[in-house]
Amino acid sequence: MRSIVRRLALIALVPAALIGVVAVASPAQAAAPTVAQLQNDIVAATNVQRVKLGCARLRVDAKLAYAARGHSAFQARTNTMSHTGSSRSTFAVRASRAGYVGALAENVAYGYRSGGQVVAAWMKSPGHRANIANCKAKAVGVGAYYSANGTPYYTQDFGTR
Repeated sequence: MRSIVRRLALIALVPAALIGVVAVASPAQAAAPTVAQLQNDIVAATNVQRVKLGCARLRVDAKLAYAARGHSAFQARTNTMSHTGSSRSTFAVRASRAGYVGALAENVAYGYRSGGQVVAAWMKSPGHRANIANCKAKAVGVGAYYSANGTPYYTQDFGTR
């Protein structure tokens, strides 16, 4: 009996990787971030950039977020990335329809796997960077939506109020 206990104790000390118990997920197997996670990460990364550039942090506006989410859903359904939305709408029209007055600008993107990657890409694009760096912006709404094939689409709407 004492021999069995010693053997079990020794086996417990063997690292799990040596006996093939540990499973490691590859990047392709890793779970995709939730839509809420992506949206929150984009807001946080955007505010980090704005503070670095000397602008105030943006507050999240529910009406802008509603407009942005709707546009991301449209892009995902149609597999297109464009500032032109359903019924040829513009970001200002979509924001107004959502009840927001004071729409300022919009950033769109698709395919990036994290919020940080999206913002990093926008910061490398002069027009998108200008939207993030516009200190007149006071509010933001972010929409993320996965298409049927799993591609994420993003919309970031800025407002003056």
